[in-house]
Amino acid sequence: MTMNATIETAPEPDAVSQRLTFVLAAACGMVAANIYYAQPLIAPISAALGLSHAAAGLIVTMTQIGYGVGLLFIVPLGDLVENRALICSVIMLGAAALLAAAFSIHALPFLIAALFIGLGSVAVQIIIPYAAHLAPEAIRGRVVGNVSTGLMLGIMLARPVSSFVTAASSWHAVFFASAALMIVLATVLWMTLPKRKPVVRMHYGTLLLSMPHLALHTPLLRRRALYQASLFGCFTLFWTVAPLQLAGAFGFSQRGIALFALAGVAGVFAAPIAGRLADRGHSRIATLVAMLLAAAGFLATYIGAPGSMLNLAGLVVAAIAIDIGVQGNVVLGFRAIFALGHEHRSRLNGLYMATFFAAGAAGSAVGAWAFAQGGWMLASAIGLALPVAGLLYAATE
Repeated sequence: MTMNATIETAPEPDAVSQRLTFVLAAACGMVAANIYYAQPLIAPISAALGLSHAAAGLIVTMTQIGYGVGLLFIVPLGDLVENRALICSVIMLGAAALLAAAFSIHALPFLIAALFIGLGSVAVQIIIPYAAHLAPEAIRGRVVGNVSTGLMLGIMLARPVSSFVTAASSWHAVFFASAALMIVLATVLWMTLPKRKPVVRMHYGTLLLSMPHLALHTPLLRRRALYQASLFGCFTLFWTVAPLQLAGAFGFSQRGIALFALAGVAGVFAAPIAGRLADRGHSRIATLVAMLLAAAGFLATYIGAPGSMLNLAGLVVAAIAIDIGVQGNVVLGFRAIFALGHEHRSRLNGLYMATFFAAGAAGSAVGAWAFAQGGWMLASAIGLALPVAGLLYAATE
């Protein structure tokens, strides 16, 4: 399909090629990584900008705030504005913000840039519904799963990549390199993607006002969002406290923690598998398996004495199991809500993502507090309770 083609309603059987799917998956990974580059770099960035330990958390928080705002106010535009232009514009906004962060030598400009990095990163959540529009019903789950694989790779590789680049050069180099990558990416997408003009005809204000109605009157959306909230909450809790446990109980350095983070990359293979299972009508059993895997992952961390090799192996198993559960279930949710109708896919996606993203932010905050109060035992107990709560809720379906 050429860049001059337009997708308006039902896609053609050959509307999305393997090449285009790969481009969309790569774009998702590159853009999503921007949210996570700064997480392992809080110490060097805060030291360079003169931020206190108490304020250092703002480096990540501002990006998360920007992303949350973008989910609610930019992502819904996918139902209103031509999608190719919207995707490229939002990516270029992110590129400008990354450049501003790279040049920052004071705290305030960096934090403002971090807010806009979050806003620019929501291009990912415009791309995924766009991919669903391109895909015929019979293979929609598979296509969304493949595109989501790129998203998850970006999330999981961002932390170790930024750690290694900073060790070799400086944290400024991470943002310079990503800004250049975003400019190239926007150019490639503009030349590659077919246009898609939404069929919805309404004003932006009306579009936003329709979202509470969708949330209240779409039971499937609420259920899938809460399923993923239980898993994403335990996911962010785990990846917040695991580095603390590795540093404290095992004496890991920043480089060692970065290498440990690579274990979670194995979970990306869950996304395409989950998409195929959803296409075959096995979403319910796959959802239950995802929750059981996450719960089993936390249980694995109790194997062996703290600091032992057996306990470290349990943490590695947990990283893989939790990531498989989270990454598989998010695709099951995408597949379910995108089947509800093409005219409001972007708004449904914004609501879906905003719900479990809020749970993820809460999981990270609660995890840090629990680890400070009761160490790994308290933090992991809360992490285990989240997928168990999801399983109890799933039992009411």
